[in-house]
Amino acid sequence: MEQTTHNNNLFMFMALLFFPLLLLIKLRKRAGNINNGVKLPPSPTQLPVIGSLHHLAGNPFVHRALADLARELDTPLMYLKLGEVPVVVATSPNAAHEIMRTHDVTFATRPWSSTMKILMADGYGLGFAPYGDHWRQLRKISVLELLSARRVQSFRHVREEEAAGLVAAVAATPAGEPANLSELVAETIADSTVRALIGDRFGRREEFLKTIEEESKLTSGFNLADLFPSSWLVSLLSDTARRSHAMHQKSMELMEHAIKQHEEARATMAASGKVAEEGDLVDVLLRIQREGGINVPLTNGTIKALIFPRVTEDDLGEMKYLKLVIKETLRLHPAAPLLIPREARETCKVLGYDVPKGTRVLVNAWAIGRDPKYWDDAEEFKPERFEICPGILFAQANMELVEAGLEPTELDMIEQMGLTIKRKNDLRLYPIVRVPPPQFMP
Repeated sequence: MEQTTHNNNLFMFMALLFFPLLLLIKLRKRAGNINNGVKLPPSPTQLPVIGSLHHLAGNPFVHRALADLARELDTPLMYLKLGEVPVVVATSPNAAHEIMRTHDVTFATRPWSSTMKILMADGYGLGFAPYGDHWRQLRKISVLELLSARRVQSFRHVREEEAAGLVAAVAATPAGEPANLSELVAETIADSTVRALIGDRFGRREEFLKTIEEESKLTSGFNLADLFPSSWLVSLLSDTARRSHAMHQKSMELMEHAIKQHEEARATMAASGKVAEEGDLVDVLLRIQREGGINVPLTNGTIKALIFPRVTEDDLGEMKYLKLVIKETLRLHPAAPLLIPREARETCKVLGYDVPKGTRVLVNAWAIGRDPKYWDDAEEFKPERFEICPGILFAQANMELVEAGLEPTELDMIEQMGLTIKRKNDLRLYPIVRVPPPQFMP
């Protein structure tokens, strides 16, 4: 009797153990029948309802999890089902080239998640506009007017003034206290951008920066509401929609305030009989174009830097190694590790695999930049890998001297996810002023 009971318990245990496996095999077979005749890229195991999401569980950095998964599958192109959303991920230069160059028109449009529909309710810009006449018109305005070489050059003085302000702010840090470089650089970029847009700094800069950061998190594309768009239960339980509506209203308020600030400044100048000496991007859109510029002396090297301690854009052409450092930094730490998502406008073949219409497409730039198949010493920071110039040895010697007393383990490189990634914790350094910066007039 005892043996019979033991056998029954064993049978029940085996049934409970293998039933989920049999169910999974059945579902995969059914999926295979549905996809009959369609050659999808290699895919990891999928579960009912959640699809491939369990492969990303436990890793807060999606680009790293996707890179590990592609490495396990040993494939440059893989197919995932993230909840209800079909996704193809490219993790090789060849796959990225086919998506972004060979079939660029097919993948020219952007996917519209429920979050994006809320945030872009009043219209979309060039970055997320669907491919078509409207997108082409926006691109034409951007290329010929807003972002032309002449227009960018016209704001050179803005960039130089804000860079000087950054140096002055760092130099003004009280002795013995750290300077928050992350915060100062973010403020400098915001001030430079807004000055180009409306001709002056934005009076609500802190709100502006916080709104951008929050929207970056919301548009990462990995919110439950975006992965299960048809589920009313997920929408009910998720606060993504509420936060998105709040951010949309905040963005509209800030933009209206910026335009009002611009109009008031122009009205004040007109009332006083003054004529604006420089144009901003709002003026361009209003067809009131005015160019700005300054005469900056050409400087060369450290000695002349003592005479002209302010670095200008004329100097950048001589800073060969700096360009290599920027390239290498972006290789290891791309601002948008998965770039901006794309969507297949029609069924297309990539590397011999079918990418069905409506599939979301991600290019894992982070994985490509660290793949040892394409980079020697892929995890090491070596700017010289991009170019060999006559001054490389001198520049490298200076870099090594600066870095000699700094251990890699002392650098906190933990990331914070969003549409773009940044350091989770701000960079704080203790500044030592070697050459007093020129007086900065904010």
